[in-house]
Amino acid sequence: MSARSDEVFERFSKVGIIPVVVLNDEKDAEPLGRALMEGGLPAAEVTFRTAAAEGAIRILAEKFPDMLVGAGTVLTIDQVDRAVNAGAKFIVSPGFDKEVVEYCLSKDIPVCPGTQTASEMIQALKLGLTHVKFFPAENAGGLKMIKAIGAALTALRFMPTGGISASNVKEYLASDKIFCCGGSWMVKGDMIKAGAFDEIKTKVSEAAAIVKEIRS
Repeated sequence: MSARSDEVFERFSKVGIIPVVVLNDEKDAEPLGRALMEGGLPAAEVTFRTAAAEGAIRILAEKFPDMLVGAGTVLTIDQVDRAVNAGAKFIVSPGFDKEVVEYCLSKDIPVCPGTQTASEMIQALKLGLTHVKFFPAENAGGLKMIKAIGAALTALRFMPTGGISASNVKEYLASDKIFCCGGSWMVKGDMIKAGAFDEIKTKVSEAAAIVKEIRS
C-alpha cells in the first residue's frame, strides 16, 4: 500500500468506529458534521445511495477539513471520480470489484472493498491490499468468521460493517483482526431527517467512549 493509504487507515484505526451516513438532503451535512466532530468521531463514510451524497461530501470536506470524509457504497469508476472530486479521502464498496479497486490503486486513492469470502480476500491481497471491509458482518458470520479466515490470511485487517451496534461493537474492537468498525446506529436516517443532531452527538460521544475504553 502507498504512504497515503497507510496514513488514512491509521486514522481509521484511531477513530475506531466510522459512522456510515445516508444523507437525503445536503442541508443536513453541516450540522451532522458538527455533531460528529464535537461527539468525538471525526469521520464519515457518506453512502453514494442518494442524489445528495456528492454535495454532502463536498460540504463536509470544505467545512470540516480535519474530518476523515469518504464515500461508501461506491460501485463504479464514475462514482469514484465524482466522490474524490467532491473531496472524499477514501472509497468503500459493498463488494469486491477488481476494476474499481485497480482504478483506485492506479490513482493512489485509499480503497477498502467489501469482502465476504476467502476467495475475495485473497484477490484483495494479490492486489496489495491489507485492509478490507467485511460485509454484511453479522449476517456473514460476524467476529467468529473474521477470526477463522484471519487466522489463515494473517496480513489482512478488517472493517466489519452491517449489524454492528452499541451492544456488540466492544467485542469486535477488542480483536486484533479489526482495525475499525463501520456503524450507523449513531446516525440513523430518521434521526437526521428529524434534525435530532443533539441526540446524534450524544450517541456519537457514547460510541467514542467505547473506542477509548477498549483501545486505550
